[in-house]
Amino acid sequence: MRGMRAVSAVATGLALLLLTGCGEGETRSNGPDTLDPKADITKQSLTVSIWDGYSPEDLPERVKKNLGVPIQIAHHATNEEIMAKLTAGGAAGSDSGVDVAFVSGQYAQALNEAGLLEPIHADLVPNLKNLYPEARQLAYDKGNTFSVPYTWGTTGICYRTDFVKQPPTSWNDLLRPSPALKKKVTMMTTERWLALPALKVLGHSVNTTSDQELTAARTLLLDAKKNLLAYDDTTFGDRLTEGESAMAEAWDGWCPTSDPKIKFTVPKEGSDLWVDTMVVLKSSRNKEAAHALINYILAPEIHSWAAENILYKVPNKAAMEQLDPKVLAANAPLRMTPAELLKGESIVDVGEAATKYTRLSTEVAAGS
Repeated sequence: MRGMRAVSAVATGLALLLLTGCGEGETRSNGPDTLDPKADITKQSLTVSIWDGYSPEDLPERVKKNLGVPIQIAHHATNEEIMAKLTAGGAAGSDSGVDVAFVSGQYAQALNEAGLLEPIHADLVPNLKNLYPEARQLAYDKGNTFSVPYTWGTTGICYRTDFVKQPPTSWNDLLRPSPALKKKVTMMTTERWLALPALKVLGHSVNTTSDQELTAARTLLLDAKKNLLAYDDTTFGDRLTEGESAMAEAWDGWCPTSDPKIKFTVPKEGSDLWVDTMVVLKSSRNKEAAHALINYILAPEIHSWAAENILYKVPNKAAMEQLDPKVLAANAPLRMTPAELLKGESIVDVGEAATKYTRLSTEVAAGS
């Protein structure tokens, strides 16, 4: 969930990919390759695609030193960008040049359904034991069969306590702010998250594909638009700390709660559970090294870097338990428990229906 971590309609292309490679309505077989647990991984090399700033800058040096595997880091700005690269060949097995990719959970699901992912060989990733039990209950991939969670979190309302006299408890506080807060509120335009507050207020799933429910959400969002300061997916935290805004729809890790005037809350109607994952490409010729890298990242002293530096929770019990208490004390969202997170509704791939969310966001952006 880094930067403009957009979630839009690559699903149509993936659906076509599925139909091209197999019978209509049939998902391509994606059985595991036979991997050698005794393989000399120092003879392999890796290309890893990840969001900029989402891993330690010296990760290649650490991996080379500890695993003997040279790795090259490639950065993608959005899920769409890396998905376009991974699916460009049009068939499972086509080589994108990427061995390990970091993608959001619903995109991992879509890649797997297209036959583009190697199943996770748990015997090559013993550090899976460090994950919370709840991390095996994620709706898009129960049991972590084709992806390994890297970060997870939820979406809520980030607000300034000195500007917002009545703490928000509902998504309606954002969609229909009090007169004093009009033009002091921001929301996100990333498709699934633009729709989220309205869908939850209306009592609908964040994964709905119902035309009627999405139309109702569109109406509510268009009505809310007149009260907004801006749509902002990246600098809403800065707007809050600088006093330009009073309230924002926000991903938990990006709500700057280290500022004592700023708080984060999940509205009573509920929210989402988003996950960013690590996946191994079926086309990789370095699968043993890829699994070794994932295992290395799951070591608590490595995985804890993400929580301490990008302030997103990691689904790694051992890593979270060794966080600096000062970091935990200063950043309330980091203290959310896995049980609290699992109250959120997992965002899953909705296939070709993703175009409905694209249309909704386009119409809201263009409407008045």
